[in-house]
Amino acid sequence: MNFFIRSFRRHNPVRSLTLPCWVAALLLLQSSTFADSKKPNVLFISVDDLASSLGCYGDLIAQTPNIDRLAASGVRFDRAYNQLPLCNPTRASIMTGLRPDTIKVYDLDQHFREAVPDAVTLPQLFRKADYFSARVGKIYHYNVPASIGTDGFDDPPSWERTVNPKGRDKDEEDLIFNAEPHRKISGALSWLAAEGTDEEQTDGMITTEAIKIMEEKKDEPFFLGVGFFRPHTPYVAPKKYFDLYPKESLRLPYAPKGDRDDIPVPGFAHNCPIPNYGLEEPVLLGALQAYYACVSFVDAQVGRLLDALERLELEDDTIVVFWSDHGYHLGEHNGVWQKRTLFEECSRTPLIIRVPGAAGNAQDCSRIVEFVDIYPTIAEAAGLALPEELEGKSLVPLLEDPIAEWDGYAITQILRPQDDRLDTPVMGCSIRTDRWRFTEWAEGASGEELYDHWADPMEFDNLAVDPSPADKAVMDELRPLLRAKASGKIPTTPFNEPRL
Repeated sequence: MNFFIRSFRRHNPVRSLTLPCWVAALLLLQSSTFADSKKPNVLFISVDDLASSLGCYGDLIAQTPNIDRLAASGVRFDRAYNQLPLCNPTRASIMTGLRPDTIKVYDLDQHFREAVPDAVTLPQLFRKADYFSARVGKIYHYNVPASIGTDGFDDPPSWERTVNPKGRDKDEEDLIFNAEPHRKISGALSWLAAEGTDEEQTDGMITTEAIKIMEEKKDEPFFLGVGFFRPHTPYVAPKKYFDLYPKESLRLPYAPKGDRDDIPVPGFAHNCPIPNYGLEEPVLLGALQAYYACVSFVDAQVGRLLDALERLELEDDTIVVFWSDHGYHLGEHNGVWQKRTLFEECSRTPLIIRVPGAAGNAQDCSRIVEFVDIYPTIAEAAGLALPEELEGKSLVPLLEDPIAEWDGYAITQILRPQDDRLDTPVMGCSIRTDRWRFTEWAEGASGEELYDHWADPMEFDNLAVDPSPADKAVMDELRPLLRAKASGKIPTTPFNEPRL
């Protein structure tokens, strides 16, 4: 309700109205925005390991007409950043509205309720407000593909109902090509151009089950989490999506010679220590084709969800949130793949929010926002009271006016385990402002990075290696802001080697 009051005040001349007229006008706005429902539904769509490889984000290769049409009707956040680019920590952070240092989740084996047992998650908040809350597929962490068809690392208090489809992709894992046979398909560049239909795949089944719930609950308020597993490895999608991207039309990302020379050792994820895993270009192009095929496959499933909203006449009653858990590398910086870095490609993450009646709909927002902001935004847009402990801030002002003044900056961090390169675990913490990215590894003891995005948007030139007086001044200014929100300290609990 507060969202629509502020929006109405800003965009309508209510100050000249008498109180009864103002109330009447507000009620008219509310009824036209959410039809006869006082509580908007929430369709909460998550995609696993999706980079900004979408047409609406300027990717010239991606064929994503359905996600693009959602962006065209909502607010696309061009510079949204996750808190920790690994599945479990980022999802736990999003769902609790708390930062990794608060929930103590840095890897794939810790549950946030160990540190914050009484946290009220986003869907749990809606349950408390008498919403029907359900999950289909992956919202909290799953080991992919091992845990497909199970509850994964779920949070039971969040949901009244959970549905865990398991499709043809699980049955045909023996057909998957693995470019690195010494590694599991969960973490290797691996793929399959599958036979059969969309609906036979796990993500297609997830869509079908989600639509069934929308049909069943269309007359009562619902919070529906719909979590797709692709394009997480192995990259599996029906063959028709591979055909959209002939390998001869694809190219690996550009990087200047010696791009890696000025990057600290922990800047590269321990699971990708050498460029391109040592694989040849034809194999890498096959992986690129498979990744984009999965992106288009998931896009088709998003289209089915949007079509169902329209068919069920729920568009004007439903807040739609589209997000990936983090960004993803496809060969940048001379051969970085997958996740777990603090570079722009991995920290920056797709985020689209459509609130019926919001003044900012059909616009892009270039302000710096964080994924910890999602919780308070959706809760406020639905008129729910916010828990006091939330660590993000509501983006509702940007949903009203995407170019509004905004003092945002984003903090992203990652924990490196001890390995052949590192004698001890190292925490990396990065701050992204409108112009700069500044990164510390072990609070600078294991290296620093500074990139000027006005001059170097691809982060090729690490100014922290030989900083000018002006560069030093920038780092001195950003360092306390960074450390105020990310400790950079190694957690006291044992670090568990991440599993996929």
